[in-house]
Amino acid sequence: MWDGGWMLGAAVAVFALAGVVKGVVGLGLPTLSMALLALFMPAGQAAAWLLLPSLVTNVVQMRPLPALWPLLRRLGWMQLGIVIGTVGGMLWWGPVGEAAMARTALGVALVLYALWGLWGPSLQLPERHQGWLGLACGLLTGAITALTGVFVVPAVAFLQSLALSRQALMQAMGLCFTVSTLALGAGMALARGAEHGALAWGSTALVSALMLLPALAGMAWGERLRQSLSPQVFKRVLMLSLLALGIYMCARG
Repeated sequence: MWDGGWMLGAAVAVFALAGVVKGVVGLGLPTLSMALLALFMPAGQAAAWLLLPSLVTNVVQMRPLPALWPLLRRLGWMQLGIVIGTVGGMLWWGPVGEAAMARTALGVALVLYALWGLWGPSLQLPERHQGWLGLACGLLTGAITALTGVFVVPAVAFLQSLALSRQALMQAMGLCFTVSTLALGAGMALARGAEHGALAWGSTALVSALMLLPALAGMAWGERLRQSLSPQVFKRVLMLSLLALGIYMCARG
């Protein structure tokens, strides 16, 4: 009982912290949550708890909805790739975290994400190549999501190369993260199938719904904090922290 209560309390703190990060820089909730939760629980369990907080906070980030349709048309191939890569990867490798290389893959994803955030070049892709490159990026993002539960690599780098306005970039990230979350949930359901009964899914959904509260509270606080804190400084500290955590996870294997 104590162990379960301790884990639940730690998870609340993790989601609150990840919500603050998302409120300030517009991303990082799934990345930070998976990285920290995986330190004291199986990655598959962490990914299941992440579903509702990730989905709801990303839907909120997609506002205003009337401006979303042009982005959806532009990024449609990328979304298709994300769905195919995520669901197909989980059907091939099994649920998140069960592949032998899952922990190392999560560490590598964190290191790559942090390095790109710190020193990645500013690229701009020609519009004529954005369709097929978006599909390829979506497939790779989906495959990494299936292995690790983290869906920012290389999706964010691709979106940053499209020369979108700040508001459009925030919406585009919200769109991609929402599709990734839905694909992750579908992949988990298909990969586990009958072995994960209705009672277990109900319990997981309840905990995921509870984790939504600290995530939303943290996000609201982060949005207020953004007004008085330099996002550049905050992002640099975050990326350095994720780099150190990723190196640690790679070393432990």
